[in-house]
Amino acid sequence: MDPQPALQPGSARSGRKVLLWMLGVFLAAVVPAVVLPTVVCRPKPIELDDYGEVPAFTLRDETGHEFTQEALRGHVTLVNFIFTRCESICPVTSMKMQKLQEKTAMASDTIKLVSFSVDPTYDTPERLAAYAKRFAADPARWRFVTGPLASVQALVTGPMMQSMQQNGVTASGAPDIAHNGHFLLVDTQLHIRGLYDSAEVTRLDALVHHARYLARTASSR
Repeated sequence: MDPQPALQPGSARSGRKVLLWMLGVFLAAVVPAVVLPTVVCRPKPIELDDYGEVPAFTLRDETGHEFTQEALRGHVTLVNFIFTRCESICPVTSMKMQKLQEKTAMASDTIKLVSFSVDPTYDTPERLAAYAKRFAADPARWRFVTGPLASVQALVTGPMMQSMQQNGVTASGAPDIAHNGHFLLVDTQLHIRGLYDSAEVTRLDALVHHARYLARTASSR
């Protein structure tokens, strides 16, 4: 059998040139297709209001343990206001809060939920714990808070901008407490960044979107 001819140096250099040319063409085609959409389609920053910082407070959660403003730090918090004897808006807003818990389940470490009682003299930790079970609240993510009336009222009607006015009692004897169905969005540094009317589906969708945005941008810093 005749020996194979030796590869000439010029042929090797020519092959390398062809390979480098092909690699260049590939990169020229692929890199813009991957990089440019990432840059061009990057979502614009969301501009959220800042309604001020949640001040220091000391209350109790549904387990009876101390609950302070530090429990809100380091993650995004969705906040609403309820009371266990409520016969009107509270069961509805609590069901909506339960849905928010489900919608943010993939961000369980970065988005939490808190419900403050506006009837704290009646809503003991034990009653709040029973109420939490009604709405399948995850104790690792969704807390229920009560405490001395004066302390709760100062927090809720002050920086949290909600009403706790009692207008007598209902036909069943339950208190008629004037409070709305607004939810609050609190960022990782305890600043209130939005108020959302839970009666509007689009506002609840916005709440989830904004919460995810705050959680994402906080974790990327």
